[in-house]
Amino acid sequence: MLKNPETKYRPFQSPVELPERKWPSNKLTQAPRWLSTDLRDGNQALADPMDVERKMRFYDMLLGVGFKEIEVAFPSASQTEFDFVRALIEGNRVPDDVTIQVLTQSRVDLIARTFESLDGAKQAIVHLYNATAPLFRRVVFGMERHQIIDLAVTGVTAMLEESLKRPETDWTFEYSPETFCFTEPDFALEICERVLDVWQPTPERPVILNLPATVEVATPNVYADQIEWFCRNISRRDAVVISVHPHNDRGTAVAAAEQALLAGAERIEGCLFGNGERTGNVDLVTLALNFYTQGIDPKLYFPAVRDVVKTVEHCNGLPVHPRHPYAGALVHTAFSGSHQDAIKKGFAAHRQRNDGVWEMPYLPVDPADIGETYEAVIRVNSQSGKGGVAWVIEQDKGLKLPRQLQVDLSRRVQEFADGSSKEITAEMIWSIFQDAYHLTGPQQFELISYRDRNHSKAGNSRVFVGRIRHEGREVSITGRGNGLISSAVAALEESFGLSLEVVDYQEHALKRGTDSQAVAYLECRNRDGRKIFGVGIDDDVATASIKAVLSAACNN
Repeated sequence: MLKNPETKYRPFQSPVELPERKWPSNKLTQAPRWLSTDLRDGNQALADPMDVERKMRFYDMLLGVGFKEIEVAFPSASQTEFDFVRALIEGNRVPDDVTIQVLTQSRVDLIARTFESLDGAKQAIVHLYNATAPLFRRVVFGMERHQIIDLAVTGVTAMLEESLKRPETDWTFEYSPETFCFTEPDFALEICERVLDVWQPTPERPVILNLPATVEVATPNVYADQIEWFCRNISRRDAVVISVHPHNDRGTAVAAAEQALLAGAERIEGCLFGNGERTGNVDLVTLALNFYTQGIDPKLYFPAVRDVVKTVEHCNGLPVHPRHPYAGALVHTAFSGSHQDAIKKGFAAHRQRNDGVWEMPYLPVDPADIGETYEAVIRVNSQSGKGGVAWVIEQDKGLKLPRQLQVDLSRRVQEFADGSSKEITAEMIWSIFQDAYHLTGPQQFELISYRDRNHSKAGNSRVFVGRIRHEGREVSITGRGNGLISSAVAALEESFGLSLEVVDYQEHALKRGTDSQAVAYLECRNRDGRKIFGVGIDDDVATASIKAVLSAACNN
């Protein structure tokens, strides 16, 4: 890289002066018209273009998502592209409320071939383009302005003539001054006006003027200024649909598309997950779900976004990044301890509020709305904290750990994570939990039986009588207290000299219904002042509490 890049590169100078721009104060209140160009622009950007089987699978998925306009092919480019259009029409694969679109260059022979591919279609959009920017006029075509206009006029005239040969099809025309974003505004306006002179659109039969950011050359606000200026100055505005086709060369295609809508655009062309030439087209999944999170119906639906990801990955042969907005495998997942704690508290507050409104720290969309589960919202590694560990064990096992127990378990998990340097799964956390609180395998203190209903009473005291297995040997123990737990603690102290002061006790059901289990949590302090925790799980809540006492005794 150059230390002085100004010797090689020049900043883009916006050709639009718009001191009274309106778009920054506008609000997005409804979704645009969407066009998926995955099967054309996205397909031609693949090292291995899709065959007919993959294109058809992708097409069916686009219908399921809710697209009403789909650019399906560049039929004059190859026999495969031509045949795919024919397969859709002859196989009656185009629903009555869906319009297929095809692309053509401004050449009379290619336009004729394009219309031939659409014979028998109920409705179709034919999209013609030619590059208009000074760089392309000078370097690519060696043409002056008037020659570029003649090229466009020749093409759109041929389109009109071909359409008149096929009156049974409801035709929509689209024109793109390709490289619009770095074309002189007055020239982009002039060439589009000449196109409108040929097509003579009306409010009842509008045409589409597509204004692409073919290569991003400036910040999104500059593109929005260009769109607003064009919308203000184009004639027959009520007979024109303004469409945009942003690419992502600067990584700002989503922002450019949204700001273009604020500036007056009504339609967006792009690809699912941003596939397309070079850095790709604007990402329609991100755009649609951005609308959704603002309470606006996007008119595209992703109730099972993971299925969409799998289909796109299969058909394109390209992975969707795990950090991709909304759809990535890790975007609903928090590893950081502070994030996990905030999310855990957010879910608790959401359940308590119970008003249906989604207000969740770090999660702009409810994962359940797009077919994701809550199990993966929080995952644990060495960066995680007590909230994350507690969330995982609650989601996996239904255990709602008291705060101090969360701290104790988190410390144990952290030690394990630091040693492994890997993600800690729910199974690993459960294993650590069982080992830490003596829920499995032979233990120092194990309950065999105890008497509860037929206990003796003297005043306000209660007598615990039980049999336990201590280090493999059965032992009878007896203790007196003012309740079941205190009498069991007293029995352990009398028989084994254990000193445990009960600080906190909590319990809850693990399941609903007749097969429910109970879990009991015990926090104690020994004679050295150290915190001791015990956990017991049983079908009977009283038995669970005794097991929690013995669990604490094992940790003393």
